[in-house]
Amino acid sequence: MRRETTIRGVQVLVAAALFAVGCTESIGPERRGLAAPTFDATGSGIVLDQVNGSFNEQGDVLVKGFNPTNPHVGDAIVATFLWIDPTLMHTNIITSVTDRLTNAEQTPVGNTYTLVEFVSDGLISMATYVATNVQGFPDPNTDDAHVLAVQANLALPVEDGGVMISAWTGVDPTLAGALGEHRSASGTGSSYPTVADPGPVAVEAGALAFAITSSNSVVGRDPPPGFGVFVEQSDAFLVDEADTATQATAGTVEPRWNWIFTTPSTWLASVFSLNPAGPATGDLTVTTTTTGSNLDADGYTVTVDESQSQTIATNGSVTFSALAAGSHSVMLSDVAANCTVSDPNPQSVTVPSGGTATASFAVSCVAVAASGKMTGGGKLGDKRDFATFGFEAKPTGGKFEWVQHCLDGVDSGSATCAYGDFTFKGTITPGSYSLVSGQPSCRAWSGTGTLKDKDVPSASGTYSFTMNAACDNGEPGRGRDYIDVTIADYHASGYLSGGNIQLHKSK
Repeated sequence: MRRETTIRGVQVLVAAALFAVGCTESIGPERRGLAAPTFDATGSGIVLDQVNGSFNEQGDVLVKGFNPTNPHVGDAIVATFLWIDPTLMHTNIITSVTDRLTNAEQTPVGNTYTLVEFVSDGLISMATYVATNVQGFPDPNTDDAHVLAVQANLALPVEDGGVMISAWTGVDPTLAGALGEHRSASGTGSSYPTVADPGPVAVEAGALAFAITSSNSVVGRDPPPGFGVFVEQSDAFLVDEADTATQATAGTVEPRWNWIFTTPSTWLASVFSLNPAGPATGDLTVTTTTTGSNLDADGYTVTVDESQSQTIATNGSVTFSALAAGSHSVMLSDVAANCTVSDPNPQSVTVPSGGTATASFAVSCVAVAASGKMTGGGKLGDKRDFATFGFEAKPTGGKFEWVQHCLDGVDSGSATCAYGDFTFKGTITPGSYSLVSGQPSCRAWSGTGTLKDKDVPSASGTYSFTMNAACDNGEPGRGRDYIDVTIADYHASGYLSGGNIQLHKSK
């Protein structure tokens, strides 16, 4: 035996034994001639893939498969269930909506179906569920044993019910992005026209407006203006009709059916919208790693496709969000003359849809030689923890002296008095006198020297040192010139509390 669902202009025949449900043949009374499903606008990215349905279902499961052909992986599925309410209490007796294959094992598929609208008048009930970006089934199926079936599991058995399922390509893959406004209503009437109206909903440009009405009186109805009749199905006790529309521009839709009732009857109506998928996008994270001397203090610029730019630190990371999936060009620029990008520049990177691609740039910098000389002497710090210094630095070398004063002796909690008082006398290595990137008034150099520690004699010895930056910021005075020095594991930096650093012009 077989069951039959009327889809405007198409007869879908279903083997009843496939789902072990009733085998009474559906009937589809109509007032109008058959016509193919229509839409009020063209050009939408949402396209019907598959549709099916059945009526005269009994028991504690309402189920239907997409036979003979499964939808495509990634589709959105709309499943509407209609039943005579055994509770008479306006109760949704569906405990869950699941999907499975039609093989002997009834293999679960596992997509998530979310309730969009439930409406009931206590006599009949209707619930619509949606699953987006469906996965986990054969596409295409090669036989009837691997058809994707959608079923509602009921808390109580029903005497009569039906299922309408459809799959749509081009819907946003996330439920939050796909589902627009939705609403339902119910009512009664006994004459023509009895208007069934769920109310208005806002619809985005290109979205699919999906409207469905049902009744316990198997009569005809006039479809809502602006909608195309999508599916009609019925048995001896129940009837439903789904209608769809798409709009070229954003607006509001309000489906209104005129039921042709001749006796007291109940109607239910729901409407919701599904939004189209936007362009496939992903993210791109760019990182930089810089080594060497005289690093570029201002960092670099990253540009994607010669159109989007962000600044990035010499050792940093930035992210470009919502790029179109596919190949992109990534370039690192504003690199100082003493620095070289060792990776291809620009790089070609493929951004995956819904994922994150990465691009990495390795930069190496060399010391930049400087002419002229710098001299300095003064004080850093105050009170009982301070340093005095003096130096003369130039390209051919020079001398450097640093004296740390700790009037309270060794203080393990101090960054500068962990070894107490010491005097360091060093020699500047020829050729180490260099510019500091981005700081024209600063110079850097390095060398070795001898440290004599008053409070911790065992710490005395020969050590290397680095003048990270000595900066001439103007005339002598407190808080003007700046110094940053490292001696072994000792480090001190800050604005001078006295003295002067002088950058001499080259002759």
